[in-house]
Amino acid sequence: MQSLIIEDKAYIRKGLVNLLTLIDTDVQIVGECESVKEAVIVAKACKPDLVFLDINLSDGNAFEFLEQTEPLDFKVIFITAYEEYALKALKMGAVDYLLKPVDVEELKIALNKVKQLPITEQKEQIRVAKQVFNPQQDQLILSLHDSFQVIELNGLMYCESDKGYTTFYCDNNKKYVVSKTLKEFEERLLEANFTRPHQSYLVNLKFIDKYDKSGVIHLKNGKKIPVSSRKKEQFVSAFLNRNSN
Repeated sequence: MQSLIIEDKAYIRKGLVNLLTLIDTDVQIVGECESVKEAVIVAKACKPDLVFLDINLSDGNAFEFLEQTEPLDFKVIFITAYEEYALKALKMGAVDYLLKPVDVEELKIALNKVKQLPITEQKEQIRVAKQVFNPQQDQLILSLHDSFQVIELNGLMYCESDKGYTTFYCDNNKKYVVSKTLKEFEERLLEANFTRPHQSYLVNLKFIDKYDKSGVIHLKNGKKIPVSSRKKEQFVSAFLNRNSN
């Protein structure tokens, strides 16, 4: 199978090439790319049978690449550093995903699966996957100790970080603790009308009742959250310009 690797980190590409050389002589690497723009050009030129595709690239995402290479016929194995993405893929039974760093046994399983899957079936799965990976979606999937919990971002009041753990507080009086830092959720939540007024907090702007100029946020449930001095200007700007979502 003529294969193309699309991944913006050189060491990941190199590691994947080494693993493929060791486990599968049927896979021939015909190109390596780090951006959507470059990958579209190479894919159209070499017409690969299989693409190892990173979800977040230097200038866009995997689905922008797939849109721009229609109607080329190739199979896809997604690569991602984010467990949340993989959990969503498993939930909907989609095409194979590999978590970074790539595990050799998982790679073998993915290759066997993709070889047996008809391209027409995979294209339908990718169409569904595009909706699941939409950055504007209004849900978050949390990996808890014994389950995967879906929470609605519209009902998430705030998140609090402490010693490598993050607690999610919802407006239905439920809370969930995950063993990840707040930083791992920051980019996703800032896109969804949240603000980070303090190193230990991410706050949903819609649940803010008032802000004391002394540096304290009052949420509608009575919770008080501090605003650090270095984040005060940024927070006030976000608070005064908050949208109505």
